[in-house]
Amino acid sequence: MPNTHPDPDHRVTAVPSTQHIRVEIDGQLVSSSSRPVLVYETGLPVRYYLPAEDVNLTLFEPTDTHTTCPYKGEASYWSFHGGNTGADAAVRTDVAWSYQEPLQSVLDIKRYLSFYDNVADIQVTGEAPEPPAV
Repeated sequence: MPNTHPDPDHRVTAVPSTQHIRVEIDGQLVSSSSRPVLVYETGLPVRYYLPAEDVNLTLFEPTDTHTTCPYKGEASYWSFHGGNTGADAAVRTDVAWSYQEPLQSVLDIKRYLSFYDNVADIQVTGEAPEPPAV
């Protein structure tokens, strides 16, 4: 049977953690969670996925943006509006993403959100779980 994996050396591993993750955007607390799932992916920094219940979703709106990752599935994106509405509301487009139906290998991130660290201030406390062996 042929190898259908895009890159056999590329690894993606989801590891549940008890670290405390605090996320702020523009100085506003958007999430505080001790139930993250850490995603280790070849060539990328560790990403923190947080349960939707631990994210203040009233500060976000889903967008029409979708991307496909051959290792995780189809991602849906969220824009931050900070609770402001109207013409003068500052919106940060597509700053968070989630996988509503991730691939089997990363099911632990289902409906969890992750944030771009160039927009969000992500503070991590506590000991990280052991990274996966290569």
